[in-house]
Amino acid sequence: MVGETNLIEQLRDLGLIAQVSSEEVLTTHLSEKSRTVYCGFDPTADSLHIGNLVPLLALRRFQMAGHRPILLVGGATGMIGDPGGRHSERDLKSADQVRAFVIKIREQASRFLDFDCGENSAIVVDNASWTEKLTVIDYLRDIGKHFSVNAMVQKETIKRRLEDDESGISYTEFSYMILQSYDYAVLNRDFDCTIQMGGSDQWGNITSGIDLVRRLNGQQAHAITYPLITNADGTKFGKSMGNAIWIDAAKTSPYSFYQFWRNCADADVLYYLRIFTFLDGATLAAIAESHEADPGQRQAHIMLAREVTRLVHGEEGVTAAERIAEAMFQNKLDSLSADDMAQLAQDGLPSTLVEGDEVSLLELLVESGLAVTPKGEVTQGQARKLIQSNAVAVNGVKVADIETMLTKGQAIHGQYLLVQKGKKNHHLVVFS
Repeated sequence: MVGETNLIEQLRDLGLIAQVSSEEVLTTHLSEKSRTVYCGFDPTADSLHIGNLVPLLALRRFQMAGHRPILLVGGATGMIGDPGGRHSERDLKSADQVRAFVIKIREQASRFLDFDCGENSAIVVDNASWTEKLTVIDYLRDIGKHFSVNAMVQKETIKRRLEDDESGISYTEFSYMILQSYDYAVLNRDFDCTIQMGGSDQWGNITSGIDLVRRLNGQQAHAITYPLITNADGTKFGKSMGNAIWIDAAKTSPYSFYQFWRNCADADVLYYLRIFTFLDGATLAAIAESHEADPGQRQAHIMLAREVTRLVHGEEGVTAAERIAEAMFQNKLDSLSADDMAQLAQDGLPSTLVEGDEVSLLELLVESGLAVTPKGEVTQGQARKLIQSNAVAVNGVKVADIETMLTKGQAIHGQYLLVQKGKKNHHLVVFS
């Protein structure tokens, strides 16, 4: 129940707290009764990615503690583009694109919260529903007058962009802070929302929102930010760095999703277990002890992969991912279903699409890049050498004839052949 535990301390122990406004006041605020907390998600793509799981699961933790979460989809702010964490301006999407993205993201995000649990049932809102009604004059007179440009340019996000002589910042992105602040004021007015949560790069925007809530509504509001998740090598965890792992199974298959977590760095796995799962403290401690004693067993990685894949893709996703992985390890792809093979073809393995009914193995080794020399060149001579040295297998069977043709008749489910060089290099042939 609300008030029985210190939620802020729980979140800090999990590594989910970067900054808090007036922590003692906020702790008391949360302990008194059920509160409403929100986090915004801008529709910059047609799917959420794993970086978005951090706030989604944090909202769920608030709900589990008896509070009401609001999931705000930025149909309006998504048209502008948040300058936070970026060194250049976003490519602005069309209104039709953003509307389509809003629909998909609302559906995806809704899976992680409970919308039918009484007074603290989750709510989804779209800020376009109030922002699109604003006239330019209303925006400038009623909202803009509360913002000091002197204060805005001192915010870290704006300051960093202003110091970049090449890219700078447009008025469009400069105004993002005002729109996000107005979101907070509207949610406070209409839903008694008193807490906003976001990434640590959102601190300036959120505190500006706190000030606007006070000015427009005469209410005290609060801010919580979580650290931006990075990998052990310091690279960003999210789509903007070109390494996106998507929530949508059509963009990242459950198998690839599972493998991402299964193959994360040893230095990251225990941290990710705290953030991305709901395992209790005793279980986390036992996993940590086992991992530190023998990291090679990868029990922590397996638990992480299972738990997060189950959250996103359900038990069927976990079962399929582990079935595919086992078949790959044992060279028994013929035991897999057509759907399993489709996951491998989607993004689980490098693949080549063959339009006809057959393709030369020799040509396939060259086209796939498997026939690479120690000097990094891909040649037919290297392809012949690999075949003649018994280094190539097709569907687990060694092939020694350089004239071998791969045919649709040999294919698993009439469509798939696995070409393997040595033990670790796999390539999927997909007949159209």
